[in-house]
Amino acid sequence: MEEKNHTNIATFIHLSTFSRFLVPFGNFLGPLVLWIINKEKSQFIDENGKQALNFQISILIYSLIIGLITIPFFAFSIFSGFDFMDFNLFEGIHLNLSKPSPLFYIGGSLGFLAVVGFVLEIVFIIKASLRARDGEIYEYPLSIKFLK
Repeated sequence: MEEKNHTNIATFIHLSTFSRFLVPFGNFLGPLVLWIINKEKSQFIDENGKQALNFQISILIYSLIIGLITIPFFAFSIFSGFDFMDFNLFEGIHLNLSKPSPLFYIGGSLGFLAVVGFVLEIVFIIKASLRARDGEIYEYPLSIKFLK
């Protein structure tokens, strides 16, 4: 009975990352609180908590990197359409929308990569919670080991 309780706690640690849709930074706070409260109960809970937190920290770092790369591409592609020499307050701002900049395509590709990463994150979290329910430890792909 106690082992079933441990698998349930480990499952909820992984599933608590979805609390980010309700609470800001819930994907960190949910697993962190459950892990801290229950990590002394078993090695299984401790390992699952570390895996979930390592994955969330890794996803945050990857998202920041993609965001920092993507935002300038979109900004430069938008501002490349402005004609700064012919800026007249009475005639408005002239935008060249007929020919998108190559920067727009690069930024769009990185944005698409971020969406694919988000979908994969959800798939990996569900997979990890199902493995925890079955009593197995799931190692997230591309997860950096911050907590060992």
